[in-house]
Amino acid sequence: MEVILKSNIEKLGAKDEVVSVRPGYARNYLIPRGYAIAATDSAKKMLTENLKQRAHKETKILAEAETLSAKLGALELKIGTKASETGKIFGSVNTIQISEALAKEGFNIDRKSISISDEHIKMLGSYEAKVKLHKEVSAVVKFEVVAE
Repeated sequence: MEVILKSNIEKLGAKDEVVSVRPGYARNYLIPRGYAIAATDSAKKMLTENLKQRAHKETKILAEAETLSAKLGALELKIGTKASETGKIFGSVNTIQISEALAKEGFNIDRKSISISDEHIKMLGSYEAKVKLHKEVSAVVKFEVVAE
């Protein structure tokens, strides 16, 4: 029996994939729990149409992410913080400060999508952060930590 999976199932298949399973497994487990639907002709047509629309949206989102990546790559941020005379920062610079600095420049990026290569930034200087914009696109943002 053929079914269309509605979610990823380990050792069986990925979401929106048409797989062949035994009829009892489909009727007693997959379909009642909402993991799959029967692969009728109309369901297959709906699946192909949904995949076309999703692919069109994905290409549009990917193009927007690539343009944003190019803009972020050319950007240099300055993050002001309190520091001692030796250049040691009181506290540390983290993704929250980077997200706020990007917001001041007009880029609304969630702090959870930003990762800093150095674990803790506790000295003045120039650093880089990686911003994940899409599952295939990421940008490197250069920033400098300066004393206020």
